[in-house]
Amino acid sequence: MDVMALTQFSRRSLAVTPWKNGGGTTQEIACWPPGAGLSDFGWRVSIATIAAEGPFSVFAGIDRSIMLLEGEGVCLRSRDGRIDHRLDIPHRPFAFAGDVEVDCTLQGGASSDFNVMTRRGQWRAEVQVLDGAAGIAPASHGVLLALRGDWCLEGEGRLCREGDGLYWTEASQEWQAVPASPDARLAVVRILPADPQP
Repeated sequence: MDVMALTQFSRRSLAVTPWKNGGGTTQEIACWPPGAGLSDFGWRVSIATIAAEGPFSVFAGIDRSIMLLEGEGVCLRSRDGRIDHRLDIPHRPFAFAGDVEVDCTLQGGASSDFNVMTRRGQWRAEVQVLDGAAGIAPASHGVLLALRGDWCLEGEGRLCREGDGLYWTEASQEWQAVPASPDARLAVVRILPADPQP
């Protein structure tokens, strides 16, 4: 992979955008195509802070994955009864369809969540959490975020410190991620073209 295809980021320096309803904020990590809005992105990865109860935005044709980062979490319930999920254990991804009307109830104070959204029929995302050294299979697009501790990416000679990460687009390479500190944990998002329809 061309080194220039990699973009490093830090949670501490991501721009914070307040929600229109005042219930929280979003920090966008990356989206495709670059500069796309909420109505025309192919995929989008962000961190949201949920500060108030209320409905999630409905995203027709979007598949979502959400994972608690900090806080006591939330309870997600859909109005059709298909979803009833407590998102209260950090670093456990939960996938659901963005088309579904979902209400969010706080389990305590505000919480921060890692969000991955892909447009159905165009892209699909695989979200996993690593606790030890592992190979990361090639993917044309992707995001890494050091959830806890520091990580070394062998072959690139790069170190991702806790709270930092990187993303890549239009490139593919196998990664070898190795923890550089005890109890390290890494979020891995591989974004791939959607499977062709039969």
